[in-house]
Amino acid sequence: MYSSRPRLPTALAVAALLATGAFGAKNAAAAGIEVNQLGFLPAAQKLAIVPAGANERFKVVDANSGKPVFEGTLGPAATWDASGESVRIADFSGLRTAGSYRVTVAGQPDSPVFAIGAEPYRALDAGAIRAYTLNRAGIALDARVAGTYARPLGHPDDKVLVHESAASPKRPAGTVIRSPKGWYDAGDYNKYIVNSGISTYTLLSAYEHFPAWFDKLAVNVPESGNGVPDLLNEVQWNLDWMITMQDPEDGGVYHKLTNKSFDGMVMPDRATAPRYVVQKTTAAALDFAAVMAAASRVLAPFDAKSPGRSQRYLAAAESAWRWAVAHPDVLYRQPADIQTGTYGDEKVDDEFSWAAAELYIATGKDEYRSRAIAAAPGVQTEPGWPDVRPLGWISLAQQRAHLKKPEDADNARKQILAAADTLLARWQASPARLSMAKSEFVWGSNAVVLNQAMMLVQAYRLTKKADYLNAAQSALDYTLGRNPLGISYVTGFGSRSTMHPHHRPSEADGIAAPVPGWLAGGPNPGQQDAKDCRGVSYASKQPALSYLDHGCSYASNEIAINWNAPLVYVAAALQSLQR
Repeated sequence: MYSSRPRLPTALAVAALLATGAFGAKNAAAAGIEVNQLGFLPAAQKLAIVPAGANERFKVVDANSGKPVFEGTLGPAATWDASGESVRIADFSGLRTAGSYRVTVAGQPDSPVFAIGAEPYRALDAGAIRAYTLNRAGIALDARVAGTYARPLGHPDDKVLVHESAASPKRPAGTVIRSPKGWYDAGDYNKYIVNSGISTYTLLSAYEHFPAWFDKLAVNVPESGNGVPDLLNEVQWNLDWMITMQDPEDGGVYHKLTNKSFDGMVMPDRATAPRYVVQKTTAAALDFAAVMAAASRVLAPFDAKSPGRSQRYLAAAESAWRWAVAHPDVLYRQPADIQTGTYGDEKVDDEFSWAAAELYIATGKDEYRSRAIAAAPGVQTEPGWPDVRPLGWISLAQQRAHLKKPEDADNARKQILAAADTLLARWQASPARLSMAKSEFVWGSNAVVLNQAMMLVQAYRLTKKADYLNAAQSALDYTLGRNPLGISYVTGFGSRSTMHPHHRPSEADGIAAPVPGWLAGGPNPGQQDAKDCRGVSYASKQPALSYLDHGCSYASNEIAINWNAPLVYVAAALQSLQR
């Protein structure tokens, strides 16, 4: 769940947004046949969801000629509790011939067109990474890089004030520091260490697990052509900011860099309120330590481009760890004069576990080992910023052969498989073939299902059991159109996609199409913004239908860096593993 409640549009902005229209369950046509609108690799499982009816058969037809190329029998009708709809499954996994197709069922509108081909997610993965580029702070984006989304520099953050809550003897309140670069966190223009933690790690792990894919994936970032893969160039922009958030005197890490309140719906260069670093916290220090330790490992092969970088990152990680050990329970408490996102976390045992795992891998030191390999309570099915323990499992499993004691990865493997088996059982039982439970349609639900897919991918990498990868494929299918609203939740991708994300540049730039490559948060029956979206409303409380494609909808239609990260990872995984 994203913890920040963005400032709402002005009345004038709402009126303008209303004029553009909004997509919600009330004014949407029935989704009809639901399918991944981008498509599939030839060897992938291929499913469509069909409204239950009298017909038992389906066809897949060539999109150009209309000629049938595959026929099959629909699965039995069943009601999906998350949508209240009775549906059937069309399985056309046997179709492996490259081409463009539609699924047809008598009495139903044809499905959207989709492709089968060698690299259906290349543009998607590049676009999801470029979304970070277009959300950079402290840089002017020219047309060469940003095309029509070019914009002036915003938030140089070269004169950031130390807030009273962050004051120390050598940096008293009002001290001016530099903290440039980084990514805007979400729909707002602030930067948060806790959310940067899971986001940056997920992108680093995507490269570590699938380097061949990213080595050849051209993204067109400002640094392209410098001998470093574009994904890592993009990650470096945020790491350059994160390292400035550590107090060099004591190793503590500021929780966030922020205005005192959210900006209005304006472009970055028009948002000029004073910026502050706010409070050091245990969670921020540990997330920072974990990311810097992981970065020291993943970026080491590229140190010739930046001599000494890996050593600096590891030293910063160990310094942050020492601060956290000395301050084990400094939780974030929002100062009275700060009104932006909190990312407040009331428990930090998972942060200690993750940071210990990354530092143990990086150093082999016994002081990190016990916390790194300790068993976790219960089964955790996916990571999220409030509970990052599974990230440590992923790293330990990946680095097993390089550990001083390879058996130290055994518990990580056990935890990953327990999580994946829970998800797999849900996927198999779901009428919509989705691992996400009805109760998991929360703020950022699309990231929940993709983080689940990331765990399923780990299980596949450990066991090569095909159903783990099939369940992960279903998660991506869902976000790309195989859902009850028949919408691709990724801006700019799919025949019918999110058009009005809660994202300040997308709303303020005067361009009809939103900034492409962003994953919308997705259905959220909490509807925390319903009272604020004046003139538009959610039409359903059904979890999978509770979505509003409108700029006012921060509860279902915001974007965030931690939601895009598993999209980047899962798209790369499916491209790399389904050969």
